[in-house]
Amino acid sequence: MASVASDNEKLAKARAAVGDDYVPDESEEYMGERQQEYFRILLLDWKKSIHDAAGQTLQSLQDGPIREPDLNDRASSETDWGIELRTRDRQRKLISKIDAALRRIDQGEYGYCEKTGDEIGLRRLIARPVATMTVEAQEAHERREKISRDD
Repeated sequence: MASVASDNEKLAKARAAVGDDYVPDESEEYMGERQQEYFRILLLDWKKSIHDAAGQTLQSLQDGPIREPDLNDRASSETDWGIELRTRDRQRKLISKIDAALRRIDQGEYGYCEKTGDEIGLRRLIARPVATMTVEAQEAHERREKISRDD
């Protein structure tokens, strides 16, 4: 819970620094303080929404087992729960990527490609705030990965 309180404090501080209507612009200094705080807000909000959804899933699981009298209905409910739990597992893994992105912001490395050192770009980061590579570097990485899988 201490982490959640810390995240809430960071979120409030970032919102105060940026303002509610701010959107990064290409004409600004790339990854200046205001842009970094904007992405911190995006990441912390995303993380909070994942935690909230996980809490709702946990509450639903604790409410009781599936008690469908019809076998088909029960199978359908169990399938739905399986999908829900797989989704939560993917989101759990996403939280570690969000935390890594927040660390990169703190270290001043956020927004730069881990392979080339080039700017990732605002549009890509807005679409995928946990991105660690430029589109070109990501495509090259995926091509190499596909080739090694095909061997």
